[in-house]
Amino acid sequence: MKTTSSRRSIRLADQIQREIGSLLLEDIQDPRLEMVTISGVRMNRDLRIAEVLYTMSGGDERESEVQEALEHAAGFLRSNLGRRLKLKFIPELRFARDTFLEDMVYAQSGQQDR
Repeated sequence: MKTTSSRRSIRLADQIQREIGSLLLEDIQDPRLEMVTISGVRMNRDLRIAEVLYTMSGGDERESEVQEALEHAAGFLRSNLGRRLKLKFIPELRFARDTFLEDMVYAQSGQQDR
């Protein structure tokens, strides 16, 4: 997915991140989504696809059930985004685990072991 860094896309990504975060806290009752945090959103060039990055507690064994729960909730999230953001087109939501912090921790601990 080719992303963009225009001001409009950054603003939209921030709004989507805030709204999805609040929807997860307030409206979604799925126990698989407890301790899931939305860490960022990346928009593609035409603003039709939003890649939602998330972090979670638990190990890799929990990742597939969290991914499945997010994909199951995508329609609900998208329809609520439409009501809250009042956009002409609501982007398709795609979910990906954000491993940036984990990668940084493991990289730092690997350097200290030398």
